[in-house]
Amino acid sequence: MYGCRKRNLIYLITVFLLLFFLLLPLELNINLDKNLRLFEGQQQSFDLKFPLDLYIKADKDGIINLNGNPLSCNEYSRLAFHNNILLQGLNTGSVNLELSLFKGLIPIRQLTVNVLPEMKLVPGGHSIGIKLYDEGVIVVGYYYIEKDSDVFSPAENSGVLIGDVIVAVNGRRVKDIDMAAEIIKAEAEKGSLNFTIKRSGEEILKEVTPYLCPNSNEKRIGLYIRDTAAGVGTLTFYDQEKDCYGALGHIITDLDTNTAIDISNGLIVKADIINIKMAQRGQPGEKAGIFREGTDILGTINKNTTFGIYGKIKYIEDYETPYPDPVPLGLAFQVEPGPAEILTVIKGSKIESFKIEIEKVANQNKPVDKGMVIRIVDEKLLGITGGIIQGMSGSPIIQNGRLVGAVTHVFVNDPTRGYGIFAEWMVKEMEFIPVS
Repeated sequence: MYGCRKRNLIYLITVFLLLFFLLLPLELNINLDKNLRLFEGQQQSFDLKFPLDLYIKADKDGIINLNGNPLSCNEYSRLAFHNNILLQGLNTGSVNLELSLFKGLIPIRQLTVNVLPEMKLVPGGHSIGIKLYDEGVIVVGYYYIEKDSDVFSPAENSGVLIGDVIVAVNGRRVKDIDMAAEIIKAEAEKGSLNFTIKRSGEEILKEVTPYLCPNSNEKRIGLYIRDTAAGVGTLTFYDQEKDCYGALGHIITDLDTNTAIDISNGLIVKADIINIKMAQRGQPGEKAGIFREGTDILGTINKNTTFGIYGKIKYIEDYETPYPDPVPLGLAFQVEPGPAEILTVIKGSKIESFKIEIEKVANQNKPVDKGMVIRIVDEKLLGITGGIIQGMSGSPIIQNGRLVGAVTHVFVNDPTRGYGIFAEWMVKEMEFIPVS
C-alpha cells in the first residue's frame, strides 16, 4: 500500500514538472516576442508572469539596460519572481538574450533586441497626383478590326505590346490621352505612324500602318490606350534630411491586369481636391482632384511596393498643416487600441486633423500589411466623406505624438472602418532602419 502511494506521488510530481516546463516557455512566448525593437534611450516594460526566478544573459555589453542595470555578457542577471522586465536602449546595435532557470541550467527562451537610432519624420497628409510616367499613354488592350471575314489589330501585328508606353508619334511628344488621339488622327492621314515606345526602361521604335475601316471610313490602329495617371493619393511622411518620402501604404496595380506596375520614372504632383463623392454602405466614396504639374512636381517615384510608393522629394511648399515639424516614428509594438488622429485633405490643399479610434492592433514583429483596424469617429469628416474614401490611402495616423501608421483600405460594407499599416514597416521599406 505504501509503495503504491509512493509511486502515485512520484507520478503526480513528474506530470506536474513536465507540465510546468512545457507551459512556462508558452507563457513567455505569449508575452515576449522573439524579436524586440527599441529606440536609443527608450524604455519599454514587458509584463511576464512566471512562478520562479529567471536569469538573463546578453551576448554583448553596452546595448541595453535591464531594470536600470546594464546587461552583461559575463554573468547572469537575476529577474525576481513575478517582476516585470524593463528594457532600455542604450546604444544602437543588436544583442541576443538568453532566458533560463537556475543560471543557465535550464534554457527557457532566446530573443534578439535591436536598438535603433531615434527617427523623426514630417507627417504628410498632402493630396498628391500619381503619374506612373512623366509623359505618354499606356497601351491597355487591342481593338480588333474586321477584314475579309477575319479580325486583326494593326498595332498588335506591328509588335506593340500591352503595357507599352507611347511617348511620341512621328516625333511629336505625347503627354495625355487627348493629345495622343489628336496626333494619331492627324498623322494617320499622312501614312504610317512611327511610335516611340518605352518598354522595360528602354525606348524603341515601332512602325504601325493604319487601316481604313470601311464601316466608319476612318483610319484605325487597333489600340486601347489610357493616361499614365493612376489617380489621387496621400503622402504619408517625408524625411527632410534625406529628401525622400513614403506614400499610399499599398501597392499600385494595373486596373486592367490587376498586377503590380513596374514604375521606372513616375512622378508625384500636387493635387487640389475639388469634389468629394460620399461613401455609402456597399459604395466606396472618392476624392476628385486636379493635378497641378509643371513647377508643382513634388517628387519622383522610384519604388512601388506592398507597403506603398517611395522616391525623392524635389520640394514641399508651405502647406497649412497641424504638424509642420518632424515627429517621432512609433514602432509597431507602441501602437495601442484607443484614440488617434489622421491627417488628410478634403478641400483644396489644406491638411486637416480628424479623430479616429484604433479598434484592433495586430501583433506583428515583421513587415505585414493590415496592422490595425481603425474607425472614423470625427463628425465633420463623417458628414463630408461618410468615412474612408478612395484618395485617402496613405493618410498618416498619429497617436500619442508619434507617427504610427497610415490608412490603407476601407471596409466596403462599413465605410466608417478600415485597415491601417504600421508606419514602421513603411519606413523599413525605405531602408532607413534595420528591423529583423
